[in-house]
Order: sequence, then structure tokens, then C-alpha cells
Amino acid sequence: MLNREKEKMEDNNKDINNWLAVTRSRNGKWWYSAFHNVTALVGAGVLGFPYAMSQLGWGPGITVLVLSWICTLYTAWQMIEMHEAESGKRFDRYHELGQYAFGEKLGLWIVVPQTLIVDIGTDIIYMITGGNSLKKAHQILCKDCKPIRTTYFIMIFASLQFFLSHLPSFNSIIGVSISAAVMSICYSTIAWTSSAHKGALPDVKYDGRSSTTTGNVFDFFTGLGTIAFGYAAHNVLLEIQATVPSTPEKPSKKAMWKGMIAAYIVVGLCYFPVAIFGYWAFGNSVTDNILMSLDKPHWLTAVANIFVVIHVTGSYQVFAVPVFDMMESVMVRRMNFRPTWYLRFISRNIYVALTMLVAIIFPFFGGLLSFLGGLVFAPTTYFLPCIIWLVVYKPKRFSGSWCANWFCIVFGVLLMVLGSIGAMREIILQAKDYKFFS
Repeated sequence: MLNREKEKMEDNNKDINNWLAVTRSRNGKWWYSAFHNVTALVGAGVLGFPYAMSQLGWGPGITVLVLSWICTLYTAWQMIEMHEAESGKRFDRYHELGQYAFGEKLGLWIVVPQTLIVDIGTDIIYMITGGNSLKKAHQILCKDCKPIRTTYFIMIFASLQFFLSHLPSFNSIIGVSISAAVMSICYSTIAWTSSAHKGALPDVKYDGRSSTTTGNVFDFFTGLGTIAFGYAAHNVLLEIQATVPSTPEKPSKKAMWKGMIAAYIVVGLCYFPVAIFGYWAFGNSVTDNILMSLDKPHWLTAVANIFVVIHVTGSYQVFAVPVFDMMESVMVRRMNFRPTWYLRFISRNIYVALTMLVAIIFPFFGGLLSFLGGLVFAPTTYFLPCIIWLVVYKPKRFSGSWCANWFCIVFGVLLMVLGSIGAMREIILQAKDYKFFS
């Protein structure tokens, strides 16, 4: 009797996993991993890198860029290895790995709030980015047209998400992800080549953006948060790896690592030129979105902004899928809802509507970028994987692994604390002159 009930529970759990967004399909290829990770990594954050450089300066800016590239690649490798830290078991979601390391309840409390803030916060920022880029393209292509509020452009962008959000799983959005990854490479290339072609402005300055020492210090903190946001995408890494098949002979980590290496090569080719040439061309007059600083040639700037819209359309979905998975898992497993299409239809539409509403009310691109980058992206990407690694594998004190992990922890904590402080000040300053629903 007990065996029959146990089998019934296992079958029910299997049926639910086959319905949920993350575990629905496990036929992903290594290049699926590459495209999903490029889409997640090379997002709106790269457009703020020249602005971050203007806040950090040449030396500190390039140093933080390089250290972040190395540190986050290392923590990505750790998470890929820990996906199957226990033989025969896969940790398909970030919080499952957290529960394995810290315990059932503590693991949830440590990981779930952070991952939810990362995913939801990123989608809000992509709502803002999509709306702003649509508005910029419209202004360039239709100079004589009557100005349209940013609110309406955000709503137009959201209408795409209402449609795409009903694709059932990660692998079902691979076409969207490929388009988004290609677009991210295209607009990054346009950003840095246009900056390089334009050359340095005649009166370009590379000193601090603020007229006071205090202002420059807070700007420095904000720049750290912006860099942290640009590199942080590990929040969806385990969920992406969950779509890759795994056997004892061919574990998922091999294909996933191959895809991650390809993704990080693309990251380097996009991030460093955009940051360096964008700052070189505009100095401390660069805007918090480099494409907003590029006005000529007009057609190329318009195309770049359209590319951004296509990219953040896919990026929104990559960060939304884990949220859909978590919402639907709670409703089916804890609240005993039936796993039906209309449950998915209602819950996903509500999520898209809420992120749209918040984006309309608080469209502070630069400040939100840095605040979220420091507050939650730094922990989930820079040092939480290291803490889990230390708990699970317990490397010998002062060994190479132990030292590398503690370096990333200290570096990540500094980014978290300083980036959040600087960004909060910037949001407060921007809010003074802001009118709702503008």
C-alpha cells in the first residue's frame, strides 16, 4: 500500500515537472546554452558601461571590467559543476542548490528572495529599455511627428511580452533567444564602432562627472553597481543547464561549459570595446545609455535602437521563465491548483502587467541598473556560488580554491555595498525632477 502511494506521488511529481517551464524539455544542445547565456549576459547593462567608465575613470574602470569577467566566469564554472553535485540528482533551480548547501528552509530563505528580485528587477529594467529604445527610434525616424510619452512605448513593448510569455518552456523560446543574442552583438558593435568613428569630442573631458568630491565618490559607487549588473546572469544558469540532457557518460556540465565559454568570448568582444570607445569618444558627457548619445548617422542609431528592442524582448523571456516556473510550481504543489493552460495564461499575464506598471511608474534606467546590480546581482553571481562551493566541497584553508573563492566573496561584497549606496543616491536625485506617467 505504501509502495503504491509512493509510486503515485512520484508519477504525480513527474507529471508536474513535465508541465513546468524549466523541466518540461531536456533536449537542449550546447549551442542552446551559448545563445541563452549571451541573451542573458549581453543585455541592457552593456549600454551603461561607458557611463560607468565616466564615473570610475580609466584605470579603476578597466580593472573592474577585467576582474568581473574573470570572477564571474569562475563562479559560472562552479555552478555548472554543482548542477549535479550529488550523484544521480540534478539541481535544476538555484534555490534547489541553496537547499542542498544550507538546508531545506534556510536555503529557500537565502536564495529565493534574491533570485526573485534579480529576475523581476531585470524584467522591469528591460521594460524600461525596450520603451526608451522604441521612443528613440521613433524620434529619429519621424522628426516631425508629435512627441509620444515614454509610457505608451513601454506599453507597446509589453504587448510583445504578453504574447511571448505563453511559450511553455526554455527550449521553446530558443528562436527568440537566438534572435536576441544576434541583436545584442549587432547593437554592441554599432555602439562601439560608431563611437570609434565619431572620435573624441573636441572638448572631451575625462575627469569626474560631479563638481564636488562627495559627488564623485558616490558616482564611483554607482559605476561599480552598473558593472555588476552587466556581468550578472547566473540567476538563470542552472535553469538553462536543466534543459540539457545528462547521462553518466555525457554529463550536462560538458555541454553547458562549452556553451558558457562561447558566451564569455562574445561577452568580452562586446563589453570591452563598448566601454572603452564609448568613454573615449564622449568622456564624462556620455549618457547612461550610450545609444542615446549617438545621433549620427541617424539611420544607424535608429537601427541600433530597434536591435535593442528585439534583444530585450528575448532577454525579458529568459529571466521571466524561472519566475513562471516558480509561480506555477507554488500554485500547483502548495496551493493544489490543477496544471492547466488557463492557470498559466492568467498567472503569466498578471506578471507581465505588473512589471509593465512598475516600469511606467519608475523609469530610472541608470539608477535602477546600478541599484539592482549592487544589491542582488552581485550576491547571486559574484559570491553566493563561492559560499555554496565552500560549504559543499570544503576546500583546504589557504589552498588555491579557498583563496579564489574568498577573493570573489570580498570583491562581490564590496560591489554589493558600494554599488547600492551610490545607486540609491542617483535614484533620489533623478526622482526630484520626475513627473509620473511622462
